[in-house]
Amino acid sequence: MAASSNHKNNSHARSKSLPSIENPVITQLDEHLRRFRASEDASKSSSFGGKLSRLQDLHDCVNKVLLLPLVQQALAQENNEKWVDELLDGSLQILDLCNAAKDSLLQTAECMHELQSILRRRGYGEIGLSNEVKKYLASRKVVKRAIQKALKVMQNKCIFATINGDHETTTMFSMLNEVQATSLNVMESLLFFISGPKTKSVGWSLVSKLVSHNTVASADQTDRNEFAEVDAALIGLVEHKTSKSDNIKVVQSQLEILELCIQDLEEGLECLFRHLIKTRVSLLNILNH
Repeated sequence: MAASSNHKNNSHARSKSLPSIENPVITQLDEHLRRFRASEDASKSSSFGGKLSRLQDLHDCVNKVLLLPLVQQALAQENNEKWVDELLDGSLQILDLCNAAKDSLLQTAECMHELQSILRRRGYGEIGLSNEVKKYLASRKVVKRAIQKALKVMQNKCIFATINGDHETTTMFSMLNEVQATSLNVMESLLFFISGPKTKSVGWSLVSKLVSHNTVASADQTDRNEFAEVDAALIGLVEHKTSKSDNIKVVQSQLEILELCIQDLEEGLECLFRHLIKTRVSLLNILNH
């Protein structure tokens, strides 16, 4: 009877723990995290399109992990509810930054297309062109202010999850927290990239508040920045620092490159957004189970 009672107690204890971290799906998540760290360390200049693609792989794997019955049972335990709440808060933060990036790209693209249309017209007056360029640059200032506001809001909302529990539970939540911290880091860097190098840092990196052992990417972008190049070229036209007749074609070429860049980022963000929504729905279902 005593042996039977001990067996039941052990089974009950195991039911509250997460499945072994050697589970193939969980192992795959760990491998994705390792590859992401390695890619970031090896190539700081990798394109944001590539970074967004790797984030999609990460969150796709997270969604697979959250579908594991034993994981759902473990997360649904009352003593794990606070951790699920923190994961939900983190998922909302990532979604907010993702939306901020999408809105910034949309606004930039709309003004860019209007400017491209003007530049393609032959015989368009210098005053009209200057007005359209100034309109684009004014729109960019609005975008930069919105990005700064989004990042400052995140500064106040960002939290460090405190995890206390058995080894397997803490390991799993640490992995999920690292996914969120990595996502916040990439989204923060992307917003700085969209706004251009003149945007000042809010004084810290989001990821540093979440995962202290991760390498923090610099907010100052030293690699090619299509947004900043177009801004600089247009400012040169308006302020007559460059010859309009000689540089209109150069500006048109830069706008075409920026258009492709925006399309690539929009596609990556839209796909990532779908993964993020799926993750959030899974967490809400677990919490309300």
